[in-house]
Order: sequence, then C-alpha cells, then structure tokens
Amino acid sequence: MIPSDALDSTIQALLAPGKGILAADESFPTIGERFKELGIVSNEDNRRAYREALFTTSGLGESISGAILFDETIRQKASGGAPMTGLLEAQGIVPGIKVDGGTVPMPAFAGEKITTGLDGLRERLADYRRMGARFTKWRAVITIGEGLPTGASIEANATELALFAALSQEAGLVPIVEPEILMSGDHGIERCEEVATGALGAVFRALVRHRVSLEGMLLKTGMVLSGEDCPRRAGDAEIAEATLRCFRRSVPAAVQGIVFLSGGQGDVEATRRLNAVCAAKGLPWRITFSFGRALQDAAMKAWGGSSKNISTAQRALRHRARCNSLAVRGSYGEEAESAP
Repeated sequence: MIPSDALDSTIQALLAPGKGILAADESFPTIGERFKELGIVSNEDNRRAYREALFTTSGLGESISGAILFDETIRQKASGGAPMTGLLEAQGIVPGIKVDGGTVPMPAFAGEKITTGLDGLRERLADYRRMGARFTKWRAVITIGEGLPTGASIEANATELALFAALSQEAGLVPIVEPEILMSGDHGIERCEEVATGALGAVFRALVRHRVSLEGMLLKTGMVLSGEDCPRRAGDAEIAEATLRCFRRSVPAAVQGIVFLSGGQGDVEATRRLNAVCAAKGLPWRITFSFGRALQDAAMKAWGGSSKNISTAQRALRHRARCNSLAVRGSYGEEAESAP
C-alpha cells in the first residue's frame, strides 16, 4: 500500500536532515518520579510550565522536527493562552501524541507485559487529529531473562502494534511503532541482538498481515546493547555493528525511517552511539533519534521547578539537541560538548 500524500508529508517533515524527535510524553507516574528526584511537586501547573519551557526554547526547531506529547499536554494552553501544539508549530515542529495506555502484566506469563489502550482508540485518534496531532506513538516492551521473552509475548505485542498502526493510518496519522527491548538484565550484546532481530521480524510480519503501509510509518526502537548488569559492556563500534546487522535482517527497506529511543542510556553516551550508527553509509532507511530523558535530563535539572531557571534549562536543551543533530549527520565529536 502506498501512503497518502498527508502521511508522506508528515514523514518527510519528521525525517528532515539533521533533525530528530523530542519525546515529551512521560506518563503521570514517570514524570512524577523524575520530578520527585529533584524535589519538584508533580501537579498540572508544574508539568505545563516545564513543557512550555521546553517548547519555547529558541532555535529548537533547528534540531528538532517533531515532539511526542502526553494526553494532558495536548489539551493544555500555555501561559499566554496559545495551545501547546501552537508553540511547537511556531517553531516548525510537528506535534504528535502517545496513544497507548501503558503496560500491565501479561496474564499467565510471569515477567512479561502487554500494552493497554486499544479500546476506543479509533475515536481518540479522531479527537487528537482535531487537536493538531499529525503522528502517534505506541510502546510495547520486551524483557530479556531466563526463558524470556516467550513467543506468545512477542506475538501478542506485535499484533497490538499492528492494530494501533492500522488505526492511526486510517485516521490520517503517521504511526511510530515502538517495540522496546529493555536494558535490564545481565545478558550480553549477542543475546540482545538475537531477541531484537526476532521481535522486529515478528512486528513487521504483523504489520503486513494487518495491511499497514510500511512506507507510511516509522520504527522506534533501541540500539542493540549489553544488559545493564552484564559484566562485559560492548563498545560503541560493536553496538553500531550489531544494531545495523539486526536492522538489515529484520527491517524492510520500504520503511522510510528508524528513530532511536535512548532507553536509559546517559545523554552523552546516547549521542555518541547515535553518531556511531549514523556514520554508516549506504543504508536504506534514514536514521535519527526520538529521545526523552537523554534530551531532557540536563534541562530538567537546570529548571528545578523555578521560572528563574528557564533560560538556563533552555540552553541545556538546545545544546543537547544540537549535539544529537551533529550525531545524525555522523559528525559529532567530544569538542561539540564544549561548544557554546
């Protein structure tokens, strides 16, 4: 199936050269936890003030092509009365929306999760489009462990991702399909590559079964990494090699773009590894980033809940976004970290 002009136009905007996607779609529990670490009360006013500070960062649109919002955020107005989506559009940034309802334990499969949110999704998508969203995101999680993941978990999550994608395209929205292989565990990079290759293969088989236009979607996933408790941590070159080998074996060339999640990596670490992957030549997909914490961490700490710190926080976000912009071009180096 060939994507509609509207879908293709959104994809081209999101994959603009040297730009990536800001994931600002943290759920209430996630942003609450991050605020708590910094002594910030997680209430609606503080969440709005923080995200408004992100979206009004001068020059952000030079490095950021899209932003994924949470349901609360897309319904909010900024302090000046403009809708939050309007702040993004004023910078040439495409608004998107997280539409899944989070993960819950998968029944009868201890240690594995399934994602909620398909009920009523068709109607919610129509509402989000009216509110200005042009793309969507749905996250599934795959855990590596003893006997995990099971085939049932992989297939169930792949089917949900495909249903979400089909419904999004029906609504004229570009789906970002996100199967995340969690970093938790002591597995080596070889085991991560094996699981990622199998999981991505299952996802694309499900997408084809559900008649999703591969040209009209984006893949969001993680790099192939050693588990966070693995005694031997793979280096950047090995990570890039394993990640690209996995993609070549499991991601169809019809997919126009792949965007990386940071998945618990440090901000500089994620940028450095993104650069290692994007330095490769002759790939059939455009590759960029869709980072959350790895883009926001320094900015959130600088802000600290105080309006007095907004300009400092915005400088931190702008710097991190520019470093990742260089990485997408394969031209990031340590000297970029000290650039003004």
